[in-house]
Amino acid sequence: MKKIRILTVAAFAAAVTLTPSLFADECSASKHASGAMSKPGKDIVSVAAGSDNFTTLVAAVKAAGLVETLQGKGPFTVFAPTDAAFAKLPAGTVENLLKPENKEKLVKILTYHVVPGRVLAADVKTMEAKTVEGQSLKLKVTDKGVMVNNANVVKTDLLADNGVIHVIDTVVLPK
Repeated sequence: MKKIRILTVAAFAAAVTLTPSLFADECSASKHASGAMSKPGKDIVSVAAGSDNFTTLVAAVKAAGLVETLQGKGPFTVFAPTDAAFAKLPAGTVENLLKPENKEKLVKILTYHVVPGRVLAADVKTMEAKTVEGQSLKLKVTDKGVMVNNANVVKTDLLADNGVIHVIDTVVLPK
């Protein structure tokens, strides 16, 4: 367990290569559903735990042993799937991922939802962003909002002391 935590922290540190090209003009999603409320004294995990929409995500973060990491200095940008997003997965998937023997797979999925750095909605443009997991997410800005792979960003800029959360309606899965 300690080895996975060390590897996860190392992956976070190694992935802090967020390129300046992430920054651009105003993003459509920020016009539609910006949370833009700072939660003073709260980290990413505390902000998520304070919402009724992230109970599955918080349970998954705990099962993966990522709580301490996401409470760390950061900054992190988290594309957070709602409980409804997790419910879209095939029956039994979440329960299976939460089992101790699937911890490595769960860590891979969760870290695929995290981009190093604090990226606000107004800074997003169409591009690829390298995740902490190591693969890239495809970000697409349209007149209708922002997509992350096949997920829609439904709320933006839930601020935490160590980063920002953008709410998505679908769990994105690494290759």
